[in-house]
Amino acid sequence: MFQELYNYRELLKTSVKKEIRGKYKASFLGVLWSFINPLLQVLVYAIVFPYMLRSTGDNYIIYLVTGIIPWTFFSNVINECVTCVKANAGIIKKVYFPREILPLSVAISGIINFFISCVIILVFCALWNIGFSWHLIFVPILALAEGILALGIGMALGAMTAYVQDLEYIVNFILMMAFYGSPIIYQLNMFSGTSLLARLIQMNPMTWIINGYRDAFMYHTSPDGMQILMMFGIAIVVLCLGWLIFKKLEKGFAEQF
Repeated sequence: MFQELYNYRELLKTSVKKEIRGKYKASFLGVLWSFINPLLQVLVYAIVFPYMLRSTGDNYIIYLVTGIIPWTFFSNVINECVTCVKANAGIIKKVYFPREILPLSVAISGIINFFISCVIILVFCALWNIGFSWHLIFVPILALAEGILALGIGMALGAMTAYVQDLEYIVNFILMMAFYGSPIIYQLNMFSGTSLLARLIQMNPMTWIINGYRDAFMYHTSPDGMQILMMFGIAIVVLCLGWLIFKKLEKGFAEQF
């Protein structure tokens, strides 16, 4: 697989560029939507949730930004991987190339877009006097773990969606539930530490990742090293399983369209 990807590296580069440039190609504001979309989400939650929640803590805006932007990266990669096989049905039926390039290019472009969106977090940290620290060096490590996890999930779902296209809508529902099952708009201290719900949220891998980003951006502390190692272990296992499912199902892609 790695040899094939290397042989087709120019196609991979072209595909990544297409993903980055083509996403907002027909829109007036273009790539600015990479900034506008998360900002609008932050604005909505910042207005609504302080009135709904008993306590949102200090610097709730920063808390929101450091949760929503990483989640947007994660969910976008999965959503785009789910449809990448169907969206490229024409070329799949005509030309041979490693099919893994399709979800891989989505994940790489997602990481690049995420790093661009991190500018928003830094701007908010400056405006709210949070400042910056050397702990930002952990952000690329967390992004890599998150990208690997999203790619693994996306590869499996993208391959299955080629056969069962209704899966695309089920994934949207599951991601919506996962959003509320992660401490993005609320804080874990709202729940009793011994409650089943709190335990489930604490076991959610996205909880570890989002808390890691908040440690680096907001609290200026090092993320939990053991959780990062466990996160990489889970992400690599998920990627291997996703790749195996993808390879098993890719033989029938052309016949499904």
